[in-house]
Amino acid sequence: MAAGYLDILRARHAARLLTGTLVGRLPNGTAHIAIVLFTRAEGGSYTLAGALAAAYGLATAVGQPLLGRAVDLYGQPRVQLPAAVLSALGMALLAVSGLGSLPLAYAAVVVAGVATPPLEGGLRALWPSVLKRQDQVHRAYALDAVAQEIMFTVGPLLVTLLVSLWSPAAALLVINAIGVLGALSVVLSEPSRTWRSAPREAHWLGALRSPGLLALLGTFFFVGLALGSITVAGVAYADDHGRESVYGWLMAALGLGALIGGLGYGARQWAGAPERRLRVIVGLLALGYLPLTLTPSVPFMTALAALAGVFLAPAIACSFIVVDRHAPRGTVTEAFSWLVTTFGVGAAAGTAVAGPAVELGSTAWSFGVAGVGGVLALVVLLATGKVLAAPVRDPAVVTGSENDRNGAVEPGFSTGRKA
Repeated sequence: MAAGYLDILRARHAARLLTGTLVGRLPNGTAHIAIVLFTRAEGGSYTLAGALAAAYGLATAVGQPLLGRAVDLYGQPRVQLPAAVLSALGMALLAVSGLGSLPLAYAAVVVAGVATPPLEGGLRALWPSVLKRQDQVHRAYALDAVAQEIMFTVGPLLVTLLVSLWSPAAALLVINAIGVLGALSVVLSEPSRTWRSAPREAHWLGALRSPGLLALLGTFFFVGLALGSITVAGVAYADDHGRESVYGWLMAALGLGALIGGLGYGARQWAGAPERRLRVIVGLLALGYLPLTLTPSVPFMTALAALAGVFLAPAIACSFIVVDRHAPRGTVTEAFSWLVTTFGVGAAAGTAVAGPAVELGSTAWSFGVAGVGGVLALVVLLATGKVLAAPVRDPAVVTGSENDRNGAVEPGFSTGRKA
């Protein structure tokens, strides 16, 4: 298992790109946690904490596809680094101004969210030019998902550590400064500087003209909803047990489970269509979320959180392959950014719903939102099976400089329309 991953990391630039992207995405990966803890420390309610986190998530959802399309058109360095700096400044404004002026607080998280750089989609666009072979690219997708889970495992612990050593405001500042350094490392690398998107068939819908991609986005909206609700539900559970550290352990356990699942998934070659495999994985993911509503004692709850995370990284890794098969030519960064966007919108909806669920019902109700999200994600996949069964392409080899190898112009779209 380790040999396949080591082959990828030995490839020139691979380790730097993976690490830089991981570090650069740390602010985005921990933002919901940091915002919730900051709001609670400032005396804000669960509802306000959820609303601010939701505003950040929605702003990210708006910014990711726009910045992703800009990357496809103008290259990575011109977009990624300025966006990272602007996003960090938005979070710094929140940390300095606090909740004294709610309009300013909302404006700060919106700026931070809109300007979040599309590093995740950018990395997936770079893998084919770095690795060359299709089997390595698919394994890199799994490694990418595993690396995200390392971030989701370490990130919550880092945030809670910074909060305990300094303050929630300091946590916001430090995490975002680290993120800028990660983005800088990526855009200064040779693959990022030289990468160019394939020529695209101009259309105002861009990547969204693919029905299969739309089906996948609908699925991951509900996966995001499940994870977003757990962000707030975990804080409520920690409050119920009188220990702030419980929250960090729950989030870390969730990430650890996904880390284990992702390593196992990427260790082997899978036969059959990835669309069918994704249905099975998402079904198992939904089953993992349902027991969280039991809210048992801390040791058992931590174990349930780890179990709930096992199929998350495999679902994400498999979704990368499905995006690759369904995204139109020349829209690689945009297509992956739409996946991030939909996930973010779902997470925002989850945080917004889970806050009132705690206050109107109980902690178990807020975890119930996660279970419902997982089930609805499976329902979308089952309902769109025919659409997903007809991919735009099924590439056999990696050629060119990006993740999109469909050389044919798609019929029915005029080149007169601007993307």
